[in-house]
Amino acid sequence: MAKEFSRTRRLGEQVRRDLAALMRSEIDDRRVAMVSITQVEISRDLAHAKVWVTYLGPEAERPAVLKQLAEHAGLLRQQLGRGLHVRTVPRLAFVYDESIERGAKLDALIRQAVAEDAARHPDDADGHPGDDDPA
Repeated sequence: MAKEFSRTRRLGEQVRRDLAALMRSEIDDRRVAMVSITQVEISRDLAHAKVWVTYLGPEAERPAVLKQLAEHAGLLRQQLGRGLHVRTVPRLAFVYDESIERGAKLDALIRQAVAEDAARHPDDADGHPGDDDPA
């Protein structure tokens, strides 16, 4: 079973690399140039691939970009099949990856909490409570 997992992971990485190049060459849309593939999950039967993407452009354009990718999924799959050495080329489903945005929001919340704590305790300059001993 571990070998099968390894194969799906290897294939996922290959699909990620090849798709990134194909998206640049096959889709003539400036917005697609700002799409980054973060991960590709391949099903165990190798029939389906979930392609996690992020978009670095305006949030309002995100639905149109995802629609553009979905419309080109068949062409990308066909082109992908020429480079992959597998019997079945997985069907592509593009999904927006919100993990980067969530991480940025969490980082902002942590920074805000630290700043508020520092404002409440100005006498504790290094941020460590109980270090009043000047040893």
